[in-house]
Amino acid sequence: MNYPVLEVPVLGGGLLIAIISILHVYTAHFAVGGGLYLVLTEGKAYREGDQALLDFVRGFSRVFVLLTVVFGAVTGVGIWFTVGTVTPPATSSLIHLFVWIWAMEYVPFFVEITTALVYYYGWDRLSPRMHLLVGWLYTVAAYSSLVFINGILAFMLTPGAWPRTGNVWHAWWNPGTLPSLVMRTSVALALAGLFGLLTGTRLKDDGLRRRVVRYSAMWLWPAFIGLPLGGLWYFSRVPEPARAQFLGGAAAVTIFMAASLVLSVLILLFTYWGPYREPGRVSFPLALLFVTLGLLVTGTSEWVREAIRKPYVIYDYMYVNGIRPAEVAEIDRRGILRYARWARPVPAGPSPDAVLARGQEVFRLQCMACHTVDGYNGVRALVRGWTPEFTEFQLRHLNRLKGFMPPFAGTDEERRALAAWLASLNPRPPWAPSSPEARPAAAAPHSGADAPAAVSPNMRRLLPQ
Repeated sequence: MNYPVLEVPVLGGGLLIAIISILHVYTAHFAVGGGLYLVLTEGKAYREGDQALLDFVRGFSRVFVLLTVVFGAVTGVGIWFTVGTVTPPATSSLIHLFVWIWAMEYVPFFVEITTALVYYYGWDRLSPRMHLLVGWLYTVAAYSSLVFINGILAFMLTPGAWPRTGNVWHAWWNPGTLPSLVMRTSVALALAGLFGLLTGTRLKDDGLRRRVVRYSAMWLWPAFIGLPLGGLWYFSRVPEPARAQFLGGAAAVTIFMAASLVLSVLILLFTYWGPYREPGRVSFPLALLFVTLGLLVTGTSEWVREAIRKPYVIYDYMYVNGIRPAEVAEIDRRGILRYARWARPVPAGPSPDAVLARGQEVFRLQCMACHTVDGYNGVRALVRGWTPEFTEFQLRHLNRLKGFMPPFAGTDEERRALAAWLASLNPRPPWAPSSPEARPAAAAPHSGADAPAAVSPNMRRLLPQ
């Protein structure tokens, strides 16, 4: 609540972060696996005296540098800018906690960028031995960077002992760190193979093209083992509520998870029966399809990882809207319009316009991290047909009725104002009560027994009696 709220029309802040981060994650993993692909293939060409293969590696290094250094740098800056402006409380918390981890990560990152450029421009300037050494330096630096960042990303879902100890080592080396590293390493090697496959299909020499395509397909074999083992290991380490979402607790999560698994299996099987068994029949469009499917797998997997973390952005520490559970009681007492430092001035008084203005501002402060009005995850469609009393009831029990959402934080008057504003987004349904007497006894808290009549019997059973 110490930062301004960025309003991203149509897309919403969450989707904007997702689009940029998926592209960056995809590129960053290729940057790790691709470095190893380059040096091992270059070494193979030297050992076998294969000048044609060496020429292929030289061409591949150009694709590699353009994607990882140029495109990777653009998306890297983009992801920092978007997370810093859309979710500043979480970004600030991570920077303060992991400041030294990030400082250490900067060293291999600097080495990674430098050696990538030296490697590319050093083909005709360095001896083969020195050129390979530069390539290995790049590979070690890139993997070190992955190790540092992986611990921070895993922490956001599996903070481990950190909430109790406050120790940064416990935060970084958390229960999800190692299984997540196994999966990310497998993905990095698989992406190296996919991009090698894509580049290999452009070769004119038919014999070389067959060898490179078949060789690149073999880079996906480690994923056959690493992804299922790492996935099961990771699954066993996530918090129980998050695991329940995998197992059908949230239909969208289950569907996306199943889609990720199915696409992964299809890629692995098709690369075996196609590029590995029949390398001569693999065309550039088919290889491009494999690369695109790889991007879809990355996107769905990252979406699932983010989704099962909700209602938190940092598990058990900070809700997705930037409010910490420890702050909720104080916000309930003071009101979010007074508590949030960047709340806009709103009119006081009981007039309908004043109430709606306060409700809109409460929505901006608490809900816009995930919702837009009419765009992605648009709230107008979500509350269509809801009466003010039903909306207010939903807000009162929000985190129990929808386990992936944080609880409403604020005073009763603010909750009623938000309910009134949400209900005003759609025309009143013909069956809704319209007389003042039929409107909610807003000041009195609802219990399960006095819940509005619009609440179903099943919903009533979820509430305290």
